[in-house]
Amino acid sequence: MVFSSVQFLFYFLPLFFLCYYALPGKNLTLTLFSFVFYAWGEPAFVPILAVYILINWGFGLLIDRAGGWKRWALAGGVLGNFGLLVYFKYFNFLAEQARLVAGWLGWGFEAPPPVLLPLGISFITFQGVSYVVDVYRGTVPAQRSLLNFAMYKSMFPQLIAGPIVRYSHIKDDVERRPVVLDRLFEGARQFMVGFAQKVLIANTLAAPADQIFALPADELSMATAWLGIACYTLQIFFDFAGYSNMAIGLGHMIGFRFPINFDRPYAAQSITEFWRRWHMSLSSWFRDYLYIPLGGNRGSALRTYANLFTVFVLCGFWHGASWNFMIWGAYHGLFLVIERLGLGRLLESLWRPLRHAYLVLVVMVGWVFFRADDLPKALDYLNAMAGLGGPGSPLAIPGRYLFPSVQLALLAGVLLSTLPAARWLAEASRRLDGVPGRGVPVGLAHAGLFGLTVLAVLSIAGGAYNPFIYYRF
Repeated sequence: MVFSSVQFLFYFLPLFFLCYYALPGKNLTLTLFSFVFYAWGEPAFVPILAVYILINWGFGLLIDRAGGWKRWALAGGVLGNFGLLVYFKYFNFLAEQARLVAGWLGWGFEAPPPVLLPLGISFITFQGVSYVVDVYRGTVPAQRSLLNFAMYKSMFPQLIAGPIVRYSHIKDDVERRPVVLDRLFEGARQFMVGFAQKVLIANTLAAPADQIFALPADELSMATAWLGIACYTLQIFFDFAGYSNMAIGLGHMIGFRFPINFDRPYAAQSITEFWRRWHMSLSSWFRDYLYIPLGGNRGSALRTYANLFTVFVLCGFWHGASWNFMIWGAYHGLFLVIERLGLGRLLESLWRPLRHAYLVLVVMVGWVFFRADDLPKALDYLNAMAGLGGPGSPLAIPGRYLFPSVQLALLAGVLLSTLPAARWLAEASRRLDGVPGRGVPVGLAHAGLFGLTVLAVLSIAGGAYNPFIYYRF
């Protein structure tokens, strides 16, 4: 079940809010509904979620009481989390590499049965690791109530696609969180913004992106290839940022403050700045739990570059068990190193639009590896973008995909993801709330948002294309 589905919007969410606000025991209600949410469609994965809860709750208590054995308890908690992740997410990939090596050596190899990937296992794992490490560091106390911990670990707004909510973010709200009308309103507004981003922009651009990336290499012209990656560049942002906004909005409505996850990353002026703005809960996780423990920038310049590159290779592999994701991570890591070596200073001396053009070009090229099914497909696609592919099929010209709805989504996506006016309008709207004599602009903004939400609901109810890129990450 995803937030932008009929089942969630019209059945699950109203019933959840009715029970959550009307019944005592909010943590129990949230936990039970979260398990139902996770079980929807794939109940076989529920025991895996339960195991994650027990591992992290148990090792958190053990670390808190272990005395001189704290490091061993921490190692057990970290290995328990990553052991499950490696098995469920990377077993098939490792088995395939073993088969290729065995074939190259002339050995026989019988492929084991494939392992199914549980929903959101990467987010669940990283959240668990952050908890046991923070308990070890003394940043947070170990949660002694299994119910309260199960509520934190399973809460459905952030369960399958983040943001990565650390226990330190919400520890003060676990026991008691009063329902405040202003928070409910702000949460509903942020949910509607995210819902409109996901359905009206990301879903609209998903269809041409998927169709173009499915074209054979000899049918892909240069113009069509650039259109496809432009659609995907905006799709992945509004798909994930929209879902994050919906999650943060739901968090407000039940009394939690989840961390911001995106801050107009396509308006950045460098790859370094891009990663301060993109998937911020993941970037900060890698910084705090991998980059700094590796030494960060405290050693020699060479060690710093190696740490940075290693972190981003692993960041790529976190996204998926394939060479394409590793290449995507290494690609971004390489640009981060190059910017530290001097490119960053050169960029600062350039005209601002040139810096922005550099950022957009580098990011779009990187998204090809992220989106393509395999490495040969990615290389063929990059050849087409460079004009080195075939002439393209007359049936695959860009105009075939540029329906009015796609053109409008592209325009809206570019404006909302890059122009500072988007942030200014949002901040202005918040400042005008409750100011006597100045309610008309806010009223118009709210009416417009409500209208967009209605359009998005009608699209979903009508069975429009509704993929979700991060569903299995």
